[in-house]
Amino acid sequence: MKRVLALALGCIALAAAVSEGARPVPHRRRVSRPVNLVWYAERLDGQAVESRQPDEPINPASVVKIATSLWSLERLGPDFRFETRFFARGTIDPARRVLTGDLVVQGGGDPDFHVENAFLVARALNELNVDRVTGAVIVNRRFWMGWENGSEGRQPDPIKRGLLMATRLRQALNPGRWNGATRAAWRELALRRGLDVARPPRVVVAGGAGVDGEADPGEMLVVHRSQPLADILRRFNCYSNNDIERVAASVGSVDDLAAFVAERCGVPRGAVELQTASGLGENRLTPRLIVRLLREFKQTCERLHLSVESLLPVAGCDPGTVTHQFPELADGPNTTAVVGKTGTLTTTDGGIAVLAGIARTGQGDLLFCVAVPRAGGRLRGARHAEEKWVLDLLGTHGGGQPRPCAGMLTAPDTGASVILLGDRVLPPPGGTSSLTPVPEPTAPVNR
Repeated sequence: MKRVLALALGCIALAAAVSEGARPVPHRRRVSRPVNLVWYAERLDGQAVESRQPDEPINPASVVKIATSLWSLERLGPDFRFETRFFARGTIDPARRVLTGDLVVQGGGDPDFHVENAFLVARALNELNVDRVTGAVIVNRRFWMGWENGSEGRQPDPIKRGLLMATRLRQALNPGRWNGATRAAWRELALRRGLDVARPPRVVVAGGAGVDGEADPGEMLVVHRSQPLADILRRFNCYSNNDIERVAASVGSVDDLAAFVAERCGVPRGAVELQTASGLGENRLTPRLIVRLLREFKQTCERLHLSVESLLPVAGCDPGTVTHQFPELADGPNTTAVVGKTGTLTTTDGGIAVLAGIARTGQGDLLFCVAVPRAGGRLRGARHAEEKWVLDLLGTHGGGQPRPCAGMLTAPDTGASVILLGDRVLPPPGGTSSLTPVPEPTAPVNR
């Protein structure tokens, strides 16, 4: 009995020891590194009002898109439209509504061609008695459709990239190949344009997809003209879309862009280091230079009779990164006071968070750039610190003042037009297009 009692007491003691050892060790609280801001702000007359390390180069991330927007506006103009031309390489039987041969596409570098635009092209082909193509849809290397996330997601092999784009177009032309997102896009477009949702356009391409930018394209059937460049830039800037690199590709090289920024801002060429036109990669500008770039952008907008708000997002007006990342600027007493551009990189250069823009205050507009270098792993805290800095800037200069919103962000087909050669224009919604049919050129245009 004593042995049993001793054994029981031993088990109880062991259990107590195990229980004591299993107690969780108190966690040592992680002490986050302080967020180190750099900034520069000045009045419209150029007088500096706030400054901390303004001449230390930082990675501007997607703020580079302001430079790309300015460059393209100066070189192409705000009303520039990209053309995509569709050809029949074969013969059309109107009775059977069949193109015996290939549908050849010569892209002109449209950076914002999507399924909605393909729907317009399909409607035009149906108007021209083409419901079926026995051959393939064949594109050149300047036809892009859908998003790629810029150089980060782009297929490096141009043939594979072209095949991807041709396949996307083939699927968009045929409702039998649509997924849920494409069906939803058609429904939205049909309702917006007053079309029959139950009767989508249909062009069945039986022969697959191909890439060929050299061969004779055949007879031109349809020309698709994009919405104006200014509207395209606003869409790219609101969502900070890295495929703005496609816009730059129609203007020149990244070295050309860097040279343009240096000349326009009056700094040595070596002060501008750009690896991409989107802000991906390792780029270098100083906060002071970013503010100078903003000033040049604003002046160009004024000369072209555009508002900055029609090209860059306004916190509290537009969807996208500015409104999402800075909620106190988007809502409350300072809503719509700031128009600008965000920049974010999670790992490159240790991460970076940037906000550059124009703040409307009771004492006048202020141009500013605020950034947190080496912000990787703490982007939320970095943005909160930047937002607090902007709120303090507004508060010390008479408080934020509202600015007008630029209206709803447009869909990619809004303002786009499709020309049926020798026939008529399929107009944009809400009225008759000002575009007129164009004569067929003696040689195909490959931009």
